[in-house]
Amino acid sequence: MFDAMVKEFSSAVMDRLFQTAQTGDIEELHQFLARDPLILHQIPLICAQNPLHFASAAGHLDFAKKILELKPEFDRQVNAEGYSPMHLASGCGHIQIAREMIRIDSNICRLAGKEGATPLHLAVLGGRVDLISEMLSNCEGCIEDVTVQKETALHLAVKSFQLESLRVFLDWTGQMDREEILNRKDEHGNTVLHLAVWKKQRQAVDLLLENNSRTLEVNAVNKSGLTALDLLLIFPSEAGDREIQEILQGAGALKAQDLNLHDTTFTSSTHDPLVNDHSKDLVDYFRFHSGRDSPSDVRSALLVIAVLVATATYQVGISPPVSCNSIGFNVSAYMIAKLTSKFPLQTELQICLLALYITFNVAVTATSPKGARVFSNVFASVLPTAVPVCCGLLRRYKVFKHIKGMFRKFRQECCSGVL
Repeated sequence: MFDAMVKEFSSAVMDRLFQTAQTGDIEELHQFLARDPLILHQIPLICAQNPLHFASAAGHLDFAKKILELKPEFDRQVNAEGYSPMHLASGCGHIQIAREMIRIDSNICRLAGKEGATPLHLAVLGGRVDLISEMLSNCEGCIEDVTVQKETALHLAVKSFQLESLRVFLDWTGQMDREEILNRKDEHGNTVLHLAVWKKQRQAVDLLLENNSRTLEVNAVNKSGLTALDLLLIFPSEAGDREIQEILQGAGALKAQDLNLHDTTFTSSTHDPLVNDHSKDLVDYFRFHSGRDSPSDVRSALLVIAVLVATATYQVGISPPVSCNSIGFNVSAYMIAKLTSKFPLQTELQICLLALYITFNVAVTATSPKGARVFSNVFASVLPTAVPVCCGLLRRYKVFKHIKGMFRKFRQECCSGVL
């Protein structure tokens, strides 16, 4: 009973003290301290917030300075919402209070709060340009800090459409020779340029490429295998896409598949072209590769395949198959299965092809005369199914025969003294 009364009394006192902080009444603060000189020392034992939280959020500079004088460590206490007094002063734009905290501890700018956000991050989200400059001047390392999503302050500036904040960062990185920060990637592998293009921010793209074209990785690839130009072309809109595309291409931007084709061309030129032309596994070469082929190409290919499957299914219903028709159908199905072996929605595609194959062979049996069903099944189902397998073996035999011929020619030239 006594403990409950003490707890209730302490809670009531804290509530009145926090109300005093919200109003910024320093005289009343002195009265609290006169009645209980240890009241500020008891606060961390009772609750997760302190009067400096309220004064910082409300912008009461004199009250905040008095609290910092008495309990400077209050500036690092994080409340239940995950914010310190410095976070609240930064988010609300109270630069004078933030300066007082920076004066006491410059590293306060790097204090991680909710979801890893620092006071600098909140200043960016609020567009507090003067406060951003203040933090960068007193704590250079704060530019390195990232959120739990691995987003830098520059990422947040672009995501929240804070163009002036972005301009401050670009000027600062140029002056301090810290342009490498522009190429940092978030958890999805997106750079600042990726986000600027995704958000259709032409001015941000222009700013990023205007003075940083040499240091900015314009063709950086994210975890989806996309460059900034890919994002623009895959998700088109009417929000200045053409202007953004011209800016990007003027800086040398390419699609991911063009980058891979360039690498493939360079690699091929360093090897014997005769060997490359004949010994390359063509099925693997033309198979889908996530780094080379863009999602838009995959989508188009999937639509074409779906139409082909639907057409073939329809044709089975109206045209009783014969042997040559069955060979064409089975080879086509085999090609689709091979060329889509690494496509997205792989399970669905395989089920679709299997269902189509079964439907075709059931149709062969159903449309054949009763006396010739065995003959029809053999020549329209069994033998055509073996044709694709034979094609694969034949292709391997030709490659082997070609390599064997090259070795024979090489041996003959050695024996004749040519080499």
